[in-house]
Amino acid sequence: MNSAQKHWLARPGTVRTLRYVFAAILAATVAAEIFIPNHPHFTLEAVFGFNAVYGFVACVAMIVAAKGLGALLKRHDGYYERD
Repeated sequence: MNSAQKHWLARPGTVRTLRYVFAAILAATVAAEIFIPNHPHFTLEAVFGFNAVYGFVACVAMIVAAKGLGALLKRHDGYYERD
């Protein structure tokens, strides 16, 4: 399959462009914290970019927990076959 027949999301140029666009949006979201008043409940929440870092760490923790749970609950391929 040549590049003209590939889906537009599978083309390397489109993927590269989307990465830059999403990175710019994320950077703008973090930079917007300068202009938006922050009302932290805890002192750690007052740190610039805390919400972005906290969200990233929480996402990584959920992925690691899901991988661990998947390894714990995994069954062999013939689990449902009759003996």
